[in-house]
Amino acid sequence: MKFIIVDEMHPSIVSMLEGIGIVPDYRPSITRADLLKIVMNYEGLIVRSKVKIDKDLLEKASSLKIIARAGAGLDQIDIEEVERRKIKVLNAPEGNRDAVGEHAVGMLLSLMNKMQTGDKEVRNGIWKREKNRGYEIGGLTIGIIGYGNMGRAFAKRIKGFGCRVIAYDKYISGYSDEFAEEVTIENIFKNADVLSLHIPLTEVSRGMVDKKFIKNFTKDFWLVNTARGEIVKQADLIEALDSGKIRGAALDVLENEKFETLTSIQKLNLQNLVERENMLFTPHVAGWTYESLVKINEVIVKKLRESIGKI
Repeated sequence: MKFIIVDEMHPSIVSMLEGIGIVPDYRPSITRADLLKIVMNYEGLIVRSKVKIDKDLLEKASSLKIIARAGAGLDQIDIEEVERRKIKVLNAPEGNRDAVGEHAVGMLLSLMNKMQTGDKEVRNGIWKREKNRGYEIGGLTIGIIGYGNMGRAFAKRIKGFGCRVIAYDKYISGYSDEFAEEVTIENIFKNADVLSLHIPLTEVSRGMVDKKFIKNFTKDFWLVNTARGEIVKQADLIEALDSGKIRGAALDVLENEKFETLTSIQKLNLQNLVERENMLFTPHVAGWTYESLVKINEVIVKKLRESIGKI
């Protein structure tokens, strides 16, 4: 089978694919326009998030049998159209779950202990200990929404701080383990001191964290989002930060991550958030470690090996 790889990946992907009998064409700099001209020549497509796999592309991909997403989220793939065409879709959340779990813990530690502001001040000759006094995670209740690969990886790590970890997942049940207790969403609203999001972007989750959602929380809480930026409405986040309902937020993802396409309202909202000391940002790198790039390759190739014979 011939596969085209249209995003940057760890170079080990080429030899790994060859090892299971796949002929890889590594074209990470290819444009969408050029891909549309040649995609009919390939039975497999490996992507990250550069190219949207929509009906237009799929109509031209007449030979396509497998799409492998080098990562977790499938929001860039028209799943309904893919299923209609009986194209198999694989993803690799197992490859970067450890990276996401560690990053979410790191962001929460930095946010609650004001490490980002303390670092800036010391670099500028400012020494203010009281202003930079932080909070401890131990004894808090950590609420997780989404208890798949990412949510469980975060729970496994945060549990070691001596906190209570509760998790809600709309789509599965019976998932209580030594790291987290399965609860209802109402239990999250009532008890969480921290909310960490680990859900995919769907039409259900888009804009889920809005005014109404935030007002359901009994306690003022800290927010961590390493999932998808569109899940949290930035205007409503600003309002909750102003009122103190959200004590601080750590965002690895934004509503719009292509700064050159920001609307005037998005620019104002982002500027508002950037100017706050109780905000922490990273550029969508929670699952983007040196190690995860190799692990994702290993997961993708393992799943391809298991799937090819069934197609």
